[in-house]
Amino acid sequence: MDPNTKTILFYALVFLYLIFPNISLADTITPLKNEVDDETRFTYEQNPDKGPEGWSNVNPHWKVCSTGKFQSPIDLTNQRVSLLHDQAWKIEYKPAPAVILNRGHDIMVSWKGDAGKITIRDTEFKLVQCHWHSPSEHTINGTRYDMELHMVHTSAQGKTAVIGVLYRLGEPNEFLTKLLNGIKTVEKEEKNLGIVDPRTIRVENEKFYRYIGSLTVPPCTEGVIWTVVERVNTISKEQIAALRNAVDDGYETNSRPVQDLHGRLVWFYDPNV
Repeated sequence: MDPNTKTILFYALVFLYLIFPNISLADTITPLKNEVDDETRFTYEQNPDKGPEGWSNVNPHWKVCSTGKFQSPIDLTNQRVSLLHDQAWKIEYKPAPAVILNRGHDIMVSWKGDAGKITIRDTEFKLVQCHWHSPSEHTINGTRYDMELHMVHTSAQGKTAVIGVLYRLGEPNEFLTKLLNGIKTVEKEEKNLGIVDPRTIRVENEKFYRYIGSLTVPPCTEGVIWTVVERVNTISKEQIAALRNAVDDGYETNSRPVQDLHGRLVWFYDPNV
């Protein structure tokens, strides 16, 4: 079977999984490669060599950043979404020990204990870490927001599911308020945060968009199940400034441009429809 046929078959199976609950996710999605470890080799600047348009030239293993047809982020436009009539997911988070780390291109909170999970259909995804992008990477009907939080989950089979939470300027965010001191003093080595409760992120799961995409940093691996909640939370100027000041110079804005949809299906769930 040639590579193009394999790719088409893979995503056809993923789409069937999202629509029909009896299809096993473990049989349809292959394990993903982790995000790049050497962040300093790429930038978010308008640079044809190291910027987003040139990521595939930096490392031969990052070719999918430019050749992939299922790349993230995307614009979530209501005019082209299909209604998802079965919510088909559950959120079960709990407090657990966590650390904070400056990865250069972003700030990451990583849970070292069992912080809970989400369940999509019959597959459980353990919450592993979260990190921030400023401004937002996903847009809704062309609107880009001030910040986006990504909550990264993995299954026992090594599959990845990410929840995207959008923020606009306004009242301070409760989750970030609890982390602010850690963010302001974060370093390259892991710093213990004690017990961190992911429930304070307050993920709104009533209305959401779902689609199949990719990691938004190299190696841009495809096959990620994305769930972007419709509700937009608030974040203060101080909190935005803290996150931007904490990253390495040149990464104060760390958002990949919106990618071509390439005819992909995007689902929207609304319990009132």
